[in-house]
Amino acid sequence: MSIRMVLAGGGHAHLAVLADWIGAPPEGTERWLVTSHRHTAYSGMLPGWIAGAYPAEALTIDLEPLARLAGARLVIADVVGLDPDRRLLELSTGVRLGFDLLSLATGGESDISHLAALGDRLLPVRPVQPFMARWEAFLGGRQGRVATRVAVVGGGAAGVELALAAEQSLRRRLGGKTKVALVAPRDTLLAGHNQAVRRRASDLLRARGIAFHDGHAAGAPDGLMLPDGTALAFDAVIAATGSRPPGWIADTGLAVREGGFVAVGSDLRSASHPDIFAAGDIVSRSDRRVERSGVHAVKAGPVIAANLKAVLAGTATRDYIPRRRTLYLLATGDERAILSWGRLTAGGHLVWRLKDWIDRRFVERYAGFGQFRS
Repeated sequence: MSIRMVLAGGGHAHLAVLADWIGAPPEGTERWLVTSHRHTAYSGMLPGWIAGAYPAEALTIDLEPLARLAGARLVIADVVGLDPDRRLLELSTGVRLGFDLLSLATGGESDISHLAALGDRLLPVRPVQPFMARWEAFLGGRQGRVATRVAVVGGGAAGVELALAAEQSLRRRLGGKTKVALVAPRDTLLAGHNQAVRRRASDLLRARGIAFHDGHAAGAPDGLMLPDGTALAFDAVIAATGSRPPGWIADTGLAVREGGFVAVGSDLRSASHPDIFAAGDIVSRSDRRVERSGVHAVKAGPVIAANLKAVLAGTATRDYIPRRRTLYLLATGDERAILSWGRLTAGGHLVWRLKDWIDRRFVERYAGFGQFRS
């Protein structure tokens, strides 16, 4: 009897698992990939796409040929529930998919409850592909308008990159009077990066005419409301806020940590259910603090792949041990970038070329499987 292995989520972490299965398919297994969309967009290139540096195809990976070559059945559906004790994954199609081994990497959700009053003006950056479609529709609807005002909420790397990219995009595609603002508590602006990186980013935002508003903003029908009562009108608000786990995780019985994130050990195995692994924005490590970023989701992929095979073979699992310092390359919307690595920082076109090379190489590694389509 074959062992059923299910990957829930088609994002960064599971790309490496699919590639591993293509190179060395695990024997005696039945393999499945459940994903909300057939295509996945590489989030690291999203600011470049907004700014006009890339066409959509440059950051898009077709999961169908990957799954087919990996011998995995592709199911397009959302995960809406999980019964870990009975080993059943509940899908939006009504199917309850059984499994013997499960890897969860469905991605987190943008924490946008405080912005809900914006209605259609709100553009959550997650999931990436729906955001891309909505951003294009927004720009199309603003053609011929005298002025366009866009805010980005969130002071992390994504918020800074998206604000700079949006400024470039609006100026290039709409012209006229455009206004971009970044809204976040000042102490969260690139928190975790050194002061030189934060200063460089602040200077660049100022030079590009991007207003910075300090505070936790709440959504209003026509824009944002700051804690001091200041009302700011915007035509669209991009939510680059922190990630939270999908609501269905709370009802699963999986061990969770603060915030409802799935509790995993150093081997990315569930703290409560050893036949379940998890990675990406939905997890919290029990042994150390790890930032929720695409960098770690990518690095976790090969570990998940190795550990699924280790369970099959009855051998020891591997640990995912992040490097002491993580390299961040922050796109600035003008084919330049800021390098942040511990205490080291640099900026300019050469940094962008490095980022562009790394990003393109990542996408091409997986998108290249499309050439094998029958």
